[in-house]
Amino acid sequence: MLQRRRCHRPTRAARIGVVLATALALGSGCVTTGAAPVVVTDLRAPARLDEVTVQRFEYPTNGTSDPEQNWADLYLPAGEQLPNSIPLAVLIHGGAWRDQIGADSFDPLARTLANRGMAVYNIEYRRVGSGGGWPTTFHDVASAMDHVVEVDKKFPQITTDDELVVGHSAGAQLAVWAGTRHTLDDDEVGAKPAFRPTRVISIAGPLDMVYAATHGDDRIVTAIGGTPAEVPERYAKVDPIQNIATDTPVVAMHGARDVTVGPENSQRYVDAVGRAGGKAKMVLFNDEDHGSLVSGDSRAYPRVLEIIRHVSAAELHETTA
Repeated sequence: MLQRRRCHRPTRAARIGVVLATALALGSGCVTTGAAPVVVTDLRAPARLDEVTVQRFEYPTNGTSDPEQNWADLYLPAGEQLPNSIPLAVLIHGGAWRDQIGADSFDPLARTLANRGMAVYNIEYRRVGSGGGWPTTFHDVASAMDHVVEVDKKFPQITTDDELVVGHSAGAQLAVWAGTRHTLDDDEVGAKPAFRPTRVISIAGPLDMVYAATHGDDRIVTAIGGTPAEVPERYAKVDPIQNIATDTPVVAMHGARDVTVGPENSQRYVDAVGRAGGKAKMVLFNDEDHGSLVSGDSRAYPRVLEIIRHVSAAELHETTA
């Protein structure tokens, strides 16, 4: 069960090399690793029509909960449900940490991944405008992640050694931070995690929050409750680039035409992970913007799906671009 592994890192954390192998077989974007971009090919896998089962969980928080927002839906694929047989992907939606966009925005992605054989845990959380912001939003996401331990008790068909967390935009910041948290300090947000994934995928994420906030992103300032100069200790607690875990591989996907969260946010993070001795790759899609990477109408969408699916495969080897 997931609680047996807690925060221990498997020796196969180098699985991230599959993204490069996948990218070489996929579409018209590019993969960057600090070297020259590598052209990738296109693949459109048809969605199956298998029925998906959805189970809602209300997760506890460290304070007062809101049943209308503190929940997560588990999507399970049709077919045989043997123990430890279905790879898990945790999804964290974006929306600038504000309440205009909710977890229902990720329902199509969750169903599509489930139709392709994955278990999907789609998280809702309190946001600015509905009781969230600092520090509630971050506590909620950490609590929802930790509740995966309880989900696994009820659904043991979920794999126990191959978990993935995927986030888009603000959800990517939350995914990378929550997926790499490892602090033992009780005063930290999300301290002592009960669940950490083996890999994290960021899609269009502001992974260098100080850089983004000082280059015009006032949405971060609102969510954190101040600028980096005013509340530097808050940024230090949840900024992905300030909380790198070298034992957790990260893939950062970004659209080259993204003017909402510039691709330099992903590149700065990937470069910082490399300097720290960790494993991170950037996948840059030349013709995509901020929202298109998670849109079913986008040419990039099939490639995004394949990267999400293939990054959860077992026994990978490190490659270079």
